[in-house]
Amino acid sequence: MKDMPKAYDAKEVEAPLYQMWMDRGYFKPRVDPDRTPFCIIMPPPNVTGELHLGHALTATLEDLLIRWHRMRGDPALWIPGVDHAGIATQNVVEREIAKEGVSRHDLGREKFLERVWDWVGRVRSRIGVQHMRLGVSCDWDREVFTMDEGPQLAVRTTFKRLFDDDLIYRGERITNWCPRCTTALSDLEVDHRETQGGLWYVKYPLLDGDGNPTEEYVRVATTRPETIVGDTAVAVNPDDARWKGLIGRQALLPVIERPIPIVGDDAVETEFGTGAVKVTPGHDPTDFEIGGRHDLPVIVAMDDEAKMNEQAGPYNGIDRFETRKLILADLEKLGLLEKKEDHVSSIGHCSRCDTIVEPIVSKQWFVKTAPLAKPAIEAVKDGRIEIIPRRFEGVYMHWMENIRDWCISRQLWWGHRIPVWYCAAAGCGEMFASIEDPAQCPKCGSREIEQDPDVLDTWFSSALWPHSTLGWPEETDDLRYWYPTSVLETGYDILFFWVARMIMSGLYNTGDVPFRHVYLHGLIRDDKGDKMTKSRGNVVDPLEIVDKYGTDAVRFTMATGGAPGNDFRLFDEKLEGGRNFANKIWNAARYFVQSAGDERVQLPDAATLASAAARSGWPLEDRWIISRTLSVSREVNRLFTDFQVNEAGRLLYDFFWSEYADWYVEMAKIRLKSGDASPLPVLAYTLQTSLRLLHPIMPFVTEAIWQHLRDHVDGLEEALIVAEFPAGDGEADADAEEKIDLVMDVIRAIRNIRAERGVDPGRFIEAYIASTGPSAEPTGSLRAGAAPALERAQPIIEALARVRPLHLVPDTTSAPGDGVASAVLSKAQVVIPLAGLIDADAEREKLSKQLTEAEGEIKRLEGKLANEQFRSRAPAEVVAKEQEKLAAAQSRAEGLRGRLAELG
Repeated sequence: MKDMPKAYDAKEVEAPLYQMWMDRGYFKPRVDPDRTPFCIIMPPPNVTGELHLGHALTATLEDLLIRWHRMRGDPALWIPGVDHAGIATQNVVEREIAKEGVSRHDLGREKFLERVWDWVGRVRSRIGVQHMRLGVSCDWDREVFTMDEGPQLAVRTTFKRLFDDDLIYRGERITNWCPRCTTALSDLEVDHRETQGGLWYVKYPLLDGDGNPTEEYVRVATTRPETIVGDTAVAVNPDDARWKGLIGRQALLPVIERPIPIVGDDAVETEFGTGAVKVTPGHDPTDFEIGGRHDLPVIVAMDDEAKMNEQAGPYNGIDRFETRKLILADLEKLGLLEKKEDHVSSIGHCSRCDTIVEPIVSKQWFVKTAPLAKPAIEAVKDGRIEIIPRRFEGVYMHWMENIRDWCISRQLWWGHRIPVWYCAAAGCGEMFASIEDPAQCPKCGSREIEQDPDVLDTWFSSALWPHSTLGWPEETDDLRYWYPTSVLETGYDILFFWVARMIMSGLYNTGDVPFRHVYLHGLIRDDKGDKMTKSRGNVVDPLEIVDKYGTDAVRFTMATGGAPGNDFRLFDEKLEGGRNFANKIWNAARYFVQSAGDERVQLPDAATLASAAARSGWPLEDRWIISRTLSVSREVNRLFTDFQVNEAGRLLYDFFWSEYADWYVEMAKIRLKSGDASPLPVLAYTLQTSLRLLHPIMPFVTEAIWQHLRDHVDGLEEALIVAEFPAGDGEADADAEEKIDLVMDVIRAIRNIRAERGVDPGRFIEAYIASTGPSAEPTGSLRAGAAPALERAQPIIEALARVRPLHLVPDTTSAPGDGVASAVLSKAQVVIPLAGLIDADAEREKLSKQLTEAEGEIKRLEGKLANEQFRSRAPAEVVAKEQEKLAAAQSRAEGLRGRLAELG
């Protein structure tokens, strides 16, 4: 039998306990064909470095659900994994090799990928260790990497199916281009920010019928003068009386001096600028559509790094923003720059490197998403998938119903290479997709084939995560048993990036939804409510706070931080509260262990626990705590089922700290000292039930206590992680709960009177409790039974309120009426004689002085507020503050008068 240390030391117990769980195989699922399986696939962290607080929140919530279902006896599988994170990882490794004075182009594709794989190997193992520190109980033997062979096969199979179904195509479209990453981005990979800029008004000379410049101009407004070199038209709204007469004429493109047509198009907003706009199909999505409708040529005037190319004439080779300055200067020299206005624009930035994105026409691969979105919309509408909280269903629907084709190609080296090959044989030109690497062209048989150099968007492989991790496209036993998975838990900020795409891909590949529930958590913010970012310097390393406060404190804080989908603030006081709670649990358990000593405690039998009648002869406080334990167990299960884990955590905190530790343990101490009926079986039952309930949230401290408890309590399972979760089966005891509520109200009332009068905490005082109150109640109510209840609880009241003698009287006429302090409760009345407790004359003098001061303050404030000049000139908030002061002074005066009345 091991001694239980006086203080809980998280650093001493966490690693050994985790190793014990691992060694005994507790994380592996136990398949039971008679039970519904519960499966979560871990959202894979990027192999870019360390875990952040968002990962800690995800790990906490998912581990909580897995542990709960495991303890309920459900087959519970949690598959861990990591994501190759194409752009992000390539950027990180490029920065690493830049320290050596080398670029990826210096190394070449093959050597660069070797360096990336080396990075992945180091980071991947570190992420695993970090997750273990957070207590995650996933099946580590099943860990998956998005670049493993299984996911590689799933990616190629999906691409080939989409390609064959004409749902993937290659074409020239406007894409978001990052000049730093030199790759296309999807719309979701672009962060838009309101930015102060300029709106420049430029005059385009009109041409006559012979193509010669005239003295007339069409005036256009633009926020991007550098793209003038790519203009292929000027557009006006055909209903705009100012300009519709110019439709069909030509204008001379400034600087480049190329004739361009003036076209009419309904897309032109007459309120913007002059109502006439430049059309640059190669560098603007709206202009690209206008160009398509009017068969305009597409000119791309920039290269991959956003430097001007040969299409830009004299600006060739110059950076886009430097070109802006040069073009504006040239326009001014030519007398074609009319004016500039300040203008706020929504500017897109690369979500990975924060570079301003350039819309550029380029040849890319796209997925036709509309046909895939339709069944994904229906799956949420008909309830096959539930999104929690429900308000995000509307957000999901809006996005899916307005979805655009998905650009899936990236001009990177790291990632899943697009499984398309091109035949270079003369006269062939075949383009084909293949799951396996082909040896020759399927059309002509030539071996002169070359694979597309681009890679797929990272989210393409992530979209297959729920079924690819279970073996798809193979028909594996895992896929048949565990798919669809149960819950997808993630942040609301990637509802479209990832969740929607998983739903589309899962339905397309398997014919079934990928998960039954989508549980969205909010963002963790700092103590000021700001988002945590490296630029703000407020990012918190989860392992640093784990080292400082312990894993359970961090997990408890995460679990109770906010309701589903709501952001919450993290600050030291919350983490300290979590650590204090872990210590409270430990100390309460240690008291039981010390009280039990060498005794083996038998838990109450199940039949007695199930029946309130069978418990009716027990001490009142035992009946009460058993009833409360059963009720709390039922409520925790309900809250976990509804994904209200924050409320479950708060309920358990209040129950264990306030009801069990602060009240029941203190009541039990009285019987332990007196030698009456032992409270140890009920203490043990409530403690071990509380540990079971708390384990999913705080696994380490509860398991550590459990291992000590097994030395003192019979019938406990070998480890808490696989112990049965309390269902709360058993009848509530409303009578006991109501009576103990009365006892606690009485004790609180006496304690409050003592505190208000400054009575020494250790001193016993005389008290009267009248079991009838100011209003009559029907016979049979608690009022009628209050006296017996108070008599049974008399030792508790005497000990916890420090009362002796205690007089239980039928009504207040049997108690002193003068020189007393009293408290009127809903079901009883407390009377405390003040004689001997305080110096009545000195107390009366002190209170009278305080009353005089309060009345003076009231008079002053009433006069000030009655002053019409003050009320009319002072700000509303100042007047309101003075009114608050008056109300506080009036309340203080009323309380002082009551205290004086008590003294007679």
